[in-house]
Amino acid sequence: MTKLGILIAAAVAGGLAPFQAAAQSMTPMRGEVSSFTDAFAVRVFPGNPYDKRIRVEVHVYDQDFQPVAAEISPGAFLLAGQASRPVLVVVPFDGAADRKVRICTESIPFPGEQTQIRAQICGKFFGHRRF
Repeated sequence: MTKLGILIAAAVAGGLAPFQAAAQSMTPMRGEVSSFTDAFAVRVFPGNPYDKRIRVEVHVYDQDFQPVAAEISPGAFLLAGQASRPVLVVVPFDGAADRKVRICTESIPFPGEQTQIRAQICGKFFGHRRF
């Protein structure tokens, strides 16, 4: 291929990506909490980088992605485009001195939409019980 051919191929390839990919977000993605009670609390902020609203659910799992009985407020909600909101998650220690969990934000597609992709983003959080 000639130098001119390479330059044209590079220009065409560069022109094929007219938009940046955006991803669902959640902050913080990691955290460590000390608690003097039988549970620990984490506040996360799911974010919607898209221009359209999305339905969001927050779930808590252990290290093996088994569901954890945690209190999540709110657990499901609609999130406007380009917005984020706080979600409070309270995780019981269940008798352990330390607990590792994954807090996951999942976007749920609306019924009847063409794309039915569920996006999930998870953060790792460590709770330490102080006696």
